[in-house]
Amino acid sequence: MSRIGNKTINIPDGVTVGINNSQVNIKGPKGTLELTIPQPITAVVDGNNVNVERPNSDKPIKALHGLSRSLIANCVLGVSEGFQKSLEIVGVGYRAEQKGKDVILSVMLSHTVTITPPDGIEIQVQDNLIHVKGIDKQKVGQLAAEIRSVRPPNAYTGKGIRYQGEQVRIKPGKSARRTA
Repeated sequence: MSRIGNKTINIPDGVTVGINNSQVNIKGPKGTLELTIPQPITAVVDGNNVNVERPNSDKPIKALHGLSRSLIANCVLGVSEGFQKSLEIVGVGYRAEQKGKDVILSVMLSHTVTITPPDGIEIQVQDNLIHVKGIDKQKVGQLAAEIRSVRPPNAYTGKGIRYQGEQVRIKPGKSARRTA
């Protein structure tokens, strides 16, 4: 039994969910999202809840059942509260500055890197923090990963761009290995 797929999704106040065959439309105070769920899976709105159902208990169908439920739940949460990922810049001379919607990163490369957010995603720069906000969890996570990949944390010095709260394990250098 899919434990995740069998959970009901509560619809908060101000959010409406419309289902037409495999198309799910979710409208809320922060915006509108559309989602297409895989064919054998069905979703049913029951009052203030959404139930996701599957036709049989085959293993691939069970996997799609849990996935579909999670995607719908993320859309409902996104249009009601939104998602945010924060990245921190660590290192002397590492900077980020905002010009309109774009963010320009100076992270000890031979050139500056300009990050342009896709529609529906907002980037804010505050001191050494970069906040990525939006209603679509997949787009927010993807953009945060792309910003991190510009200069990931160095294993020897710890400098670079990392998620806020991420622990970076610092390796000992050559001289520390020689003495041991």
